[in-house]
Amino acid sequence: MRIGVFLCQAGTVPIDTVDLSAVAHYAANLPQVESVRDLGVLPTLDPSALADEISQDRLERIVIAGDSPGFFKPAFTRAMALAGREPNEVRLASFRQHGANTRNSTERAKAIVACAVYGVPFSLAAVPAQTKVHPATLVIGGGIAGIQAALEIADAGKKVYLVERTGTIGGHMAMFDKTFPTLDCAACILTPKMVAVGQHEMIDLMTYSEVESISGTPGAYKATILRNARRVDEASCVACNMCAEVCPVTVPSRFDAGIATRKAIYIPFPQAVPNAYLIDEAACTYVQSNGTKCGACAKKCPKGCIDLDARGDVIQVEVGSVVVATGYDVLDARKIEPYGYGVYPNVLTALEFERLTNASGPTGGKIVTKTKRFNKRTKSDEWVFDPDGPPPSSVAIIHCVGSRDANYNPYCSRVCCMYSLKFAHLVREKLPEARCYEFYIDMRAYGKGYEEFFQRIQDEGTFIVRGRSASVTQRDGQMYLKGEDILHDRVLEFPVDMVLLAVGLVPAEGAEGLAAMLGIPRDEYGWFAEADYNSDPTGTERGAVYVAGASQGPKDIPDTVAQASAAASGILKGIVSGRGVDSLGSLSLEDIEERAKTLVAG
Repeated sequence: MRIGVFLCQAGTVPIDTVDLSAVAHYAANLPQVESVRDLGVLPTLDPSALADEISQDRLERIVIAGDSPGFFKPAFTRAMALAGREPNEVRLASFRQHGANTRNSTERAKAIVACAVYGVPFSLAAVPAQTKVHPATLVIGGGIAGIQAALEIADAGKKVYLVERTGTIGGHMAMFDKTFPTLDCAACILTPKMVAVGQHEMIDLMTYSEVESISGTPGAYKATILRNARRVDEASCVACNMCAEVCPVTVPSRFDAGIATRKAIYIPFPQAVPNAYLIDEAACTYVQSNGTKCGACAKKCPKGCIDLDARGDVIQVEVGSVVVATGYDVLDARKIEPYGYGVYPNVLTALEFERLTNASGPTGGKIVTKTKRFNKRTKSDEWVFDPDGPPPSSVAIIHCVGSRDANYNPYCSRVCCMYSLKFAHLVREKLPEARCYEFYIDMRAYGKGYEEFFQRIQDEGTFIVRGRSASVTQRDGQMYLKGEDILHDRVLEFPVDMVLLAVGLVPAEGAEGLAAMLGIPRDEYGWFAEADYNSDPTGTERGAVYVAGASQGPKDIPDTVAQASAAASGILKGIVSGRGVDSLGSLSLEDIEERAKTLVAG
C-alpha cells in the first residue's frame, strides 16, 4: 500500500509543542510512505488539486497528522473519491487527542503518526505494562467531584484519604443557592453527601491540609501531607459560637465571596464538615503577636478545645491511586476594566450574587443593592449589603466575561449561560416588578433540559439581547449599561441598578505546582490534561493518576459527578483485579511502533 502523510495544523494548540520537521523526517522513513508534505497552519485545501497529487503519487492511503486533523478530513475524503480511491482510507493522527499537545511532545507525535500509517488505533498500540495496585486511594480536593469519587470508592470497601486545603469540604457547590435547570436546592443535594463523607469509616478526611509531595510508582505511591493546625479540636468543638462572639477581629468571608464578614475564629458555614471552628492564622491577633496579645477565644471556650499554640503535623500515607479533583477558580473581574467591577459597588460577580440570593447569605436571600455606611472602626465609608436595603428596579446580566475572549480566555467556560439564566429566574421570582436583561454572544444551552430552561426564562419576561456589552458607566449616581443588539442592528444604553458579571472559570490556584508534583501535563490553558479526550477522559499520562471535575476543564455539576464516578470506577477496576497500568510515558517510540507492527501482523 502506498501512503501519503500530510501535516496540517488547525492552531488549536501551540505549534511549538511538536517539532514538525522531525516528525516529517520520521514519517518519510516509515514503510510504504511515499510522500510527506507539511501544509502549515489552516491551509486552503483544493480537493481537485489534492486528487491530482494522489493520482500522480498513486497513493492508496492518506494520513492527516496535526493538532486537530479531523478539521481537514472532508477535503481529503473528497479528493480520494475524485481520484478513484477508497475514501475510508483517510486516517487521522491527532496530536491533541493522544496527548502530544504539551511541551516536548515530538516523540509522542511520531508514535501517533506511525500508528496511523500502520492502520492501528493509537490506544491499542500504546498499552503500558501492568503493575500491582495498593488498595488505598488519595483524593485531592473536597468539592463535589472529590466527594463523589471518595464515596464511590469507600462504599466499595476501599480506603480513601480525602485531602482538602480549606476548613471544610463542599467546594463551590456549597456556595450555590440552586442548581440549573431543575432549580433544586444545591445544599439539599450536597449536604447529605458531605455528612456521609464525614461519617464514613473508610474515609480519612483531612481538611485544612495540603499534599506536599508524592513519590513512588503507579500503583505504589507515597504521599506526604501537611495537616495545618486548626487550633481547635474537631472532636471537642460543639460549634457553640461563643469563641467568635468575643473575637475582636473581623475579616471578609471567603465563603460569602467577600460580601459579608467573619471573625478570625470561624466556621466556614453552618453545615460545614467537619462541623467545627478553626482559626485564620493570618488574621488572628494572638498568632500574629506570637502569643503576646488577645487569646480571648481560648478563655471563653466552655469546652477548652482551643489550643492557640498548636502546630501542624506532617503524615505519610501509602496509596495505589490518586484522584485530582481540585476544581476551579473564577477570573478576576477587575482585569476587565470597562465593566467597572471594584469601582461601582453594585457590579457583582456570579459568586457574589450566589451568596446574595442564598437564604444563608448576608441578606437572608433578599436581593438588594449596596448601601453606604460609616465604619467606626476604620473611620471611613463603606458599601455593604443590608437586608433592609433598596431592591434593584433593573438588573443586567452580562455573559462571557473573560471567556471566548482572546484577551483573556479564548475557551468557553460552559456553565455561564445557564447560571446566568438561573440568575434571571431568581431576579424575576424575588422581584417581579424588576426589569431583567441578559446580554449574550451565543446561547449555549447544550444539556438535558437546558434549551427548555432558556425558553422558560424568556416566557418569564426576561429581555434577551444578543450582542456584546461594551461598558458600564455611572452618571449622577446612576449606572448605565451600553451594549450592542445585533439582531436589531442597534446600540443600546439604559439605566440599571445592578450588573451581574458571568465571569469565566480558570484553573485553581496551585494547579501548576500540583501538576509538576504528580508528573502530569496541563493543556495550553492550564487545565489538567486527560490521557485521551475520547476514550480515556479520566486517565492521565501518569499511571493510576486520574482527573475528575472542573480540574480537567470547565463543566457543570452533572458532568462533574459523572466524571468523578468514572474515575472511581477505573480505580476500583485496578484494585479488584490487582492489576493497574504503568504510565503512558514509560513507553518509548520503539515500544509503540513494535506493538503496532505486531497487531498488523495479526
